[in-house]
Amino acid sequence: MSIKRQHAVLDPISDQSSAVIALTRNYPGGHEIPWHFHDLDQLLYAYRGVMTVSTSDGTWIVPTYRAVWIPAALAHTITMSGMVAMRSLYFRRRIIKSMPRTCCVVSVPPLLRELIAGASELGTLNRANRTQRHLMLMIADQLRAINMEPLRLPTPTDPRAMRVAEILRSDPGERRPFALLCKQVGASKRTVERLFLRDVGMTCGKWRQQLRLMHAMRYLAEGAKVTDAALQSGYSTPSAFVSMFRKTLGTTPRAYFREVGNRNY
Repeated sequence: MSIKRQHAVLDPISDQSSAVIALTRNYPGGHEIPWHFHDLDQLLYAYRGVMTVSTSDGTWIVPTYRAVWIPAALAHTITMSGMVAMRSLYFRRRIIKSMPRTCCVVSVPPLLRELIAGASELGTLNRANRTQRHLMLMIADQLRAINMEPLRLPTPTDPRAMRVAEILRSDPGERRPFALLCKQVGASKRTVERLFLRDVGMTCGKWRQQLRLMHAMRYLAEGAKVTDAALQSGYSTPSAFVSMFRKTLGTTPRAYFREVGNRNY
């Protein structure tokens, strides 16, 4: 058991009789929810703003209209970028059998958004109520067909790779050559590359790209301009950032944040 997991506290959900429990919360930018875990599975949806969810295994960035699935008993923290409107659905353990027992970020299509809104208005969904049971089944059907998104930054387990990751996390705009970072932790570039591939399934260069993208998205959620977010996150040019953003999310940063900004919250 990790130290972080030992220090996490149970955040109990009071109503244990319902199949689904919905909670609505709004938070200011910069707010952090400390290490905790739930006794229920959770779908954490960003109705507005950007959330960063961290566990001992990695970090997940959750932009507007995305959600992160958090299995029961998994310790995590949540940090807000920009004003965040959070919608949470808590499910009895394993009632949603299609979802994995690990964290993942998923897209939330329009129908599922409306279903989450409906559940949030009700507060709880019970099988005994015909209308509520149908709403719960529709949510489960949507989750079976949901698309997962590559917005995870896994944490390496080898101490040398972890130290390189910590250096990069402390300053995502770090521009020193990778070989110098490896030398700083007492390992060769070849060794660290091998460790990253073994521990997280991607090269250190790909991991660094993902870190920079996630960092830039937090800047944008806080109101930064695209150029400032790109340069602060280590991109050589704004166009390089726009290209990576489009590749990951299917649109440009300006179009994405203009779309969510025009929504009536």
